[in-house]
Amino acid sequence: MRIGYLVPQFPGQTHIFFWREILALEAMGHEVHVLSTRKPPSGLIAHDWSDDAMRRTTYLGKPDPVCAALALGRLLPKGLAGWMLREGSGFAKDAALSLSAAQQLARYARAHQLDHIHAHSCGRAALIAALARKMGAPSYSLTLHGPLSDYGPGQRFKWDGAGFATIITHRLLHEVETSLAGSLPPRLPVRPMGVDTNMLRRDTPYAPPEKGRPLRLFACGRLNIVKGHQDLMSAVRQLLDQGVDVRLEIAGEDDAGGTGYRLELEAHLKKLRLQDHVKLLGAIDAGAVREKLKEAHVFVLASWHEPLGVAYMEAMSMGVPTIGTDAGGVRELIQDGRNGILVEPKNPSQLARSIRSLSQDPEALLRLSEEGRAHVEAHFRASLGAETLIEEIEFLQN
Repeated sequence: MRIGYLVPQFPGQTHIFFWREILALEAMGHEVHVLSTRKPPSGLIAHDWSDDAMRRTTYLGKPDPVCAALALGRLLPKGLAGWMLREGSGFAKDAALSLSAAQQLARYARAHQLDHIHAHSCGRAALIAALARKMGAPSYSLTLHGPLSDYGPGQRFKWDGAGFATIITHRLLHEVETSLAGSLPPRLPVRPMGVDTNMLRRDTPYAPPEKGRPLRLFACGRLNIVKGHQDLMSAVRQLLDQGVDVRLEIAGEDDAGGTGYRLELEAHLKKLRLQDHVKLLGAIDAGAVREKLKEAHVFVLASWHEPLGVAYMEAMSMGVPTIGTDAGGVRELIQDGRNGILVEPKNPSQLARSIRSLSQDPEALLRLSEEGRAHVEAHFRASLGAETLIEEIEFLQN
């Protein structure tokens, strides 16, 4: 099968999941054509596979007035004007900005005889696929990775023409069924994102912290206020004040490549006098993340909201005891006290207490290491996403 695989701003710092899924699809014998809107900022291109990914990616986002005019001429007779009126000015603006890319996608799909296009987004990439479909491109599908409010206007238009959509949590499925009733495709399988559990496997046993040695914490996530890194820093300050010797490393960068929210985190770090205890590592590749996980005693991510959490999965796959927040869909991954620990978001004091309590209980650490790994291996392997995608495309076409 020839599949167009459309990901916005590929390859970004959190896109290791997409790359794994592409490789899994190819391992199954399918021909994957990688498509994207545009390249991410240079400061966010950090993976050892990024150059290979960019070489094989066709970017559709460069504006072309001729392509846009051709697309508009083809779409107006097919009801686009009516959708613009119904969905409002925000959708009309997004549609206008997407016309050129949609025309390029339709042309590419014909030239390469694509059988199906999957948009790993419900934002503008989904709109491009939906517009291209109305211009003769093959069937398309979507994946919803977070709340609908994160993905802009025109959701009914994007979902109405889709052959199917995969959704990463039951919580999000409920939101979609409530908000978009009457505009949904017939099949909406819940399929969480996954991780490469073969690569994310320990080659040495997990060891709890030794008495008299620092407690090593690791966090991985975009430098954005909703990831809660500032709350984790505040928890570290409390632990230090309580006499717990702790070191924290945070991998990830802000969306501006280091000139955005990172500056606020650096100021917060200095205000708390944590320069000797907290390091911001920037965007690092998957191999470096694996090494940091091997060294960590506990993985902590204090997100205010998290649709599910690939970073949690990676830590659990590596057998690192994991503390997360009971926010968004995280509860569908972490079962509190069984394979990880959940705390309230925006509560540094509770976070500090949980870190301290867990770090002083070697038996609990070893149990969470084993249970977390087993849970991810059973339910959150990257190959499951590729298998679901192929099953749904085949069902659609048969």
